[in-house]
Amino acid sequence: MDFERARFNMVEQQIRPWDVLDRTVLTLMECAPRDAFVPAEYRRLAYADVAVPIGEGEVMLPPRVEGRLLQALDLDADDRVLEIGTGTGFLTFLLAQRAAHVTSVEIRPGFADRARANLEAQRVGNVTVEVGDGRRGLEGGAPYDAIVVGGSLPVPEPAFEAQLAIGGRLFVVIGSAPAMEAMLVRRTGQNEWVRESLFETTLPPLAGSEAPRRFVL
Repeated sequence: MDFERARFNMVEQQIRPWDVLDRTVLTLMECAPRDAFVPAEYRRLAYADVAVPIGEGEVMLPPRVEGRLLQALDLDADDRVLEIGTGTGFLTFLLAQRAAHVTSVEIRPGFADRARANLEAQRVGNVTVEVGDGRRGLEGGAPYDAIVVGGSLPVPEPAFEAQLAIGGRLFVVIGSAPAMEAMLVRRTGQNEWVRESLFETTLPPLAGSEAPRRFVL
């Protein structure tokens, strides 16, 4: 398979038409070796407009969502990023190309091991992959310039917003299927946040998160 051509088509047919116009993001997506992070049995789908399964009910984000996410975060070269849910490490790879350092927390040890191997194979040195439960962030390393939550939450989790530096940005998907919303939260002051709806999507829930209880009469 011609992965170089597939990457070009992905950018031109999926990512750019989805309002991703940041030239640095488009260039990164066109060069990033997504096929090196996709499970071998799905490698032919590496650049397709699908959420590629990675095991245990988890998926990789579709490329167009990754592009919108990167554009919304607008990372700087000196940013410190927290990622919740490492998966195969591909989004971690993308974040690491734009930021000073990425700390990624993965609850599944097998996923963490695979992601570390994938990142090492690409010679990514500004990432730390930790095994742990990141449902309430990672307070020890706060504040962060950007936080990415790789699984959906039924309701907002205040701990993530509290761990942002002033000027920091949080990407998170809120809601329950089929109605989920990708949100960008920007901390503008000590006790001030601005929340922006980006787009509708669906994403498996963050491991361990629970939907709010419903009363039954």
